[in-house]
Amino acid sequence: MDGLRRLADAVLLPGFVGTSAPDWVRRRVADGLGGVLLFGRNVVDDEQVAALSASLRAERPEVVVAIDEESGDVTRLDAARGSALPGPHALGAIGDLELTREVGAALGARLAACGVTLDLAPCADLTLAAEDPIIGVRAFGSEPHAAAAQVAAFIAGIQQSGVAACAKHFPGHGASTADSHRELPVLARTEEQLRTVELVPFRAAIAAGVRSVMTGHLVIPAWGESPATLNRHAVTEVLRGELGFTGAVVTDALEMNAVSGTAGISDGAVQALLAGADLLCVGGELADAEVVDRLAEAIVAAVHSGRLSEELLAGAAARAASLGGPVTGGPAPDGDLGLRAARRAVEVRGELKLAGPPLVVDVEVDPSIAVGAVPWGLGPHLSELLPGTRVLRPGPGGKDEILDSVNGSPVVVVTRDAHRHAEVRRLVVELASIGLDLVHVETGVPGPDLGSVARIDTHGSAYVCLRAAAELLAANTAREDRR
Repeated sequence: MDGLRRLADAVLLPGFVGTSAPDWVRRRVADGLGGVLLFGRNVVDDEQVAALSASLRAERPEVVVAIDEESGDVTRLDAARGSALPGPHALGAIGDLELTREVGAALGARLAACGVTLDLAPCADLTLAAEDPIIGVRAFGSEPHAAAAQVAAFIAGIQQSGVAACAKHFPGHGASTADSHRELPVLARTEEQLRTVELVPFRAAIAAGVRSVMTGHLVIPAWGESPATLNRHAVTEVLRGELGFTGAVVTDALEMNAVSGTAGISDGAVQALLAGADLLCVGGELADAEVVDRLAEAIVAAVHSGRLSEELLAGAAARAASLGGPVTGGPAPDGDLGLRAARRAVEVRGELKLAGPPLVVDVEVDPSIAVGAVPWGLGPHLSELLPGTRVLRPGPGGKDEILDSVNGSPVVVVTRDAHRHAEVRRLVVELASIGLDLVHVETGVPGPDLGSVARIDTHGSAYVCLRAAAELLAANTAREDRR
């Protein structure tokens, strides 16, 4: 492989299918591929991920092994069950910076043991728009300075094990009402708003020594027509120049429609490098050798044409390589930490007291693409803790099915971001209005009161968040065996 193609490969971070590295991945890693990005489809358990990472490192020790492990709702290591650690919104609700650092350290130690060198977390976004379909509980909150302190603490925790953290999605996705997986968001934010709100957590991340920053595929009209990932003003002038970031800039996935549906992934890769990006993510949906070849060929062609300088490409490749391994590791995480933290995050409004085992109504809505098909629902947890609990999993239009199943039982209705789903809101309000003994458990961003007798906010759908809510309900339920 010639030197220019090797440089082009060195800035690519693709995904692949399978729980062991395919031959094409191993060959390209040996030849200088920047790294690989692991998804839930690549994970069986921690031991298997460690073996997978070791096999890649055997091909080239400094390869980047990345994963999108935020804790909370977005998890890859725990995709089969749900995260063993609460997510950012839960930690922000607690407001204990030392706990946040401890959770980050536990995550970093686990990732290091798995051989991961780069964690695409935490979100430095803010929860700014109620209609935001993609960030929600992935953010530490809505107040810029409080969230900034949380971001810095989480980064410090992750990086103490030698794993690189990644603050995302620059310049901040939380005010968007569009999902960049599906379309190109345009944020009508002034530069003054950005500097006093969205950029505050990114400044804190940089001050904390974050080793990478991920760009978001969103347009800031004040910065031009191109999304931040492809925008030189955003990456080179603001992120590097104004904010002083000197680490590696990682793109969000180029096959997301905000880029693939506008610039296209091949030209998008070249535009991202010209903007100042160093490591180009692809492979959530396009996960084969062909896409790696296509992107590398486009980059090489851009150098040959004079559009992209070899010097710029070499600088990007060097910064990308700084995120490689091996990692140093850290102390084994406390196995009870996640549940203890989740219990502290749970908030109760009203009087929580059930007359007996309830009917749990887990109202299912489609998760965001970022979250994916991770198990969700309170019913299985409460059924285990409280014999006699019955469970329904209707859609938002299941009112009649619920009423037919009540039979005098208390009802626990469980939602995720009810404020974003009109049918779900209407269902909860109607159940409350007919006088049921009703508890509403909200597992997303807390929204307005919908009239239930009591309300529990978990600030996330992680396994431990749902478990903590179930424990609280079980402890406040009258049972025959207590009489």
